[in-house]
Amino acid sequence: MQTPAARATLTGLIAILLWSTSVGLFRSIAEHFGPVGGPALIYTLSACCLWLAQGRPRLKELPPRYLLIGGTLFVVYEICLALAIGFAHNRSQSLELGMINYLWPSLTVLFALWLNNQRSTWLIWPGLLLAIAGVAQVMKGDGAWSPVMMWSNIQDNPLAYALAFTAAITWALYCNLTRRWSNGKSGVTLFFCATALALWIHYAFSSDPSITFTLPGTLQLCFMGLSTAVAYSAWNHGISHGNMTLLATASYFTPVSSALLASLWLGLTPGISFWQGVAMVVAGSLLCWLATRR
Repeated sequence: MQTPAARATLTGLIAILLWSTSVGLFRSIAEHFGPVGGPALIYTLSACCLWLAQGRPRLKELPPRYLLIGGTLFVVYEICLALAIGFAHNRSQSLELGMINYLWPSLTVLFALWLNNQRSTWLIWPGLLLAIAGVAQVMKGDGAWSPVMMWSNIQDNPLAYALAFTAAITWALYCNLTRRWSNGKSGVTLFFCATALALWIHYAFSSDPSITFTLPGTLQLCFMGLSTAVAYSAWNHGISHGNMTLLATASYFTPVSSALLASLWLGLTPGISFWQGVAMVVAGSLLCWLATRR
């Protein structure tokens, strides 16, 4: 018979699994509804689900710095990640951009040294270099790596790559500043509403085609919207009542599950270099995490 703590831990692991579907579904939904219209629909549905599940957000309970600065970082992150994957020139490139996003665990630990006076060992530096090298390995494809080649890949779609790197940096900052300023409060529901509103404003001025609902696209949209809301709620429950160490360790393997599920969903077969890069990102993130363990 499972204990309440074990059930809470399992709930947190379900959140990780749901988040692992985001890269593949973001791309697929963008193909159905457009790179801006698709994310706008996703965050609108997620915001509605969170509002129904958690109630109306109470602005007075949120610390002002967390509300304004943290909220802005949250919105910027979600928009950058969604648009980066949507603006990818093809499905293979969307997989690369999704992996760039997973620099955030290593960057979170790095920024914590200055923002939250986090102590660490020397392992943080090889961990960070390994994670960055993993992203470079992912971006090189199956050919020989060179700085010129990687720069050529970035120049092929500079906006999408810039958005992906911005997403990784922004989420690392959000994680650290939330820990420092939130006082245990959560403004996620409000932040989702703000993200949806910002995307609809962007959609109004974009060249996206008019939104047309189809059965496959609508089913994917419903799953993505609901799963995003459920994942946030499940994660909060898991880290509050479950085994935090196990959940933290499992979260660092999200790039592997995300790449695997995205590959299956999008019908891709990445080469060995891609999987080597994913493994390097995971190993680098774990080294950074171990560097802060006491």
